[in-house]
Amino acid sequence: MLILLVFAFPFMVQAAAESGSGALSLDDAVRIGLERSRTLEIARLDRDMAHQKIRETWSGVLPQITSSFTYTRTLKPSVLFLPFIPSGVTEASSDNAGHASLDVRQPLFNLSAIAGIKAAGIVRRMSEEAYRNTEAAVVADIKISYFDALISKEQLKLIEQSIARWEESRKDTRAMFRQGVVADIDTLKAFLSVENLRPDLLQAQNRVVTSMTKLKNAMGIQADSSVVLGGKLGLSSATYPLEIAAVYREALEGRHDLRTLDLQVKAEGEKISSLRAERFPVISAFGKLETQTAFNDNVKTSDSVWPASSSVGLQFTLPIFTGYRISSQVEQARIAQLQTRTRAEELKATIRAEVEVRLLNFRESQKRIEVQSQTISVAERSYKISLLRFREGIGSRLELTDAELQLNKAKTNYLQAVYDYLVSGVLLEKALGRSRVEVVSKG
Repeated sequence: MLILLVFAFPFMVQAAAESGSGALSLDDAVRIGLERSRTLEIARLDRDMAHQKIRETWSGVLPQITSSFTYTRTLKPSVLFLPFIPSGVTEASSDNAGHASLDVRQPLFNLSAIAGIKAAGIVRRMSEEAYRNTEAAVVADIKISYFDALISKEQLKLIEQSIARWEESRKDTRAMFRQGVVADIDTLKAFLSVENLRPDLLQAQNRVVTSMTKLKNAMGIQADSSVVLGGKLGLSSATYPLEIAAVYREALEGRHDLRTLDLQVKAEGEKISSLRAERFPVISAFGKLETQTAFNDNVKTSDSVWPASSSVGLQFTLPIFTGYRISSQVEQARIAQLQTRTRAEELKATIRAEVEVRLLNFRESQKRIEVQSQTISVAERSYKISLLRFREGIGSRLELTDAELQLNKAKTNYLQAVYDYLVSGVLLEKALGRSRVEVVSKG
């Protein structure tokens, strides 16, 4: 590893000014993203909604208090037919009437409501796990976008360096042509070597802009915001288990999506209990206080009489036959629980395959870094020798061109290997359910 770091250090490329003033580090990007990500904000609102639903379930065991007031204005009085009076009818209503009541109901025994409260508590834990899973996805997206922006800048620098080398070679070729050392065709080839890199330069510049736009979007900031990257493409200090079995065990313990499904199985079990409990009686205590009045327009409101009455009691409710509604709902809930258990098993199999692939990709990128770091030193030496031979007139333009291509390819491959190493590390962290934020070296 020490040899690897020694080779890696010269090729770590600074993505911002050395002073680092106003530069955005990976930690900064993640922190801003966690604060401003719209995806994470939606997850927060879902979590808050789940908390409010828990409060709603408590209504099944808490007292219910309602009050009402009714005022009635008689437009045409109702009458009663009384055969023993001369007119045979008499008015049976007053011009004004009022009725006020206060009702209190307290459930004393309700197993279905109690099971619902337990299920709601599990749902709250599910919402927390779902939020953590979204948070891990947002962090991974920000990290990968950050590394995309870094490598796009580094690829642009490699092309600029290649153009600079060819510009220098073209000047040497012109001087050698004037001395009669090389032919005119060599000057044309030197010119074409530079011009053929112009389209690559334009594409690289466009990739820098688009990768920065994607990073800003992942962070949840405005696209026209000014951002200067302060990180480097380098090796991290993260460690991972060597055996697939150990990696799989860690993933089973750390994956938030798997824990969410496990909690869903428990919540659906409580739902089954809640539905079965509907077969049991519900016992509630109730009380009522009411008052009413009735008076004609010739009576002052203050002179009206408001007699009050009150009552208390117990209510016993027992479903005898519900048309198979309860049994059907219980069976549906049981089937839903079996489906969730099957999805959990399927997810475990998917996690097993995922962590194996992620770990193999991470190991492969490590080996590529080690190989390419050695290749770069050989390619640089080969280019210097070829350039010296060309300047002395004993080497050909084809030899120099080949050496330049090999050097550029070696640096590009190394840069890609480091990028793949960092991205595969992020994806492996996500597959393992790790939420730790790895810091990019600041040099």
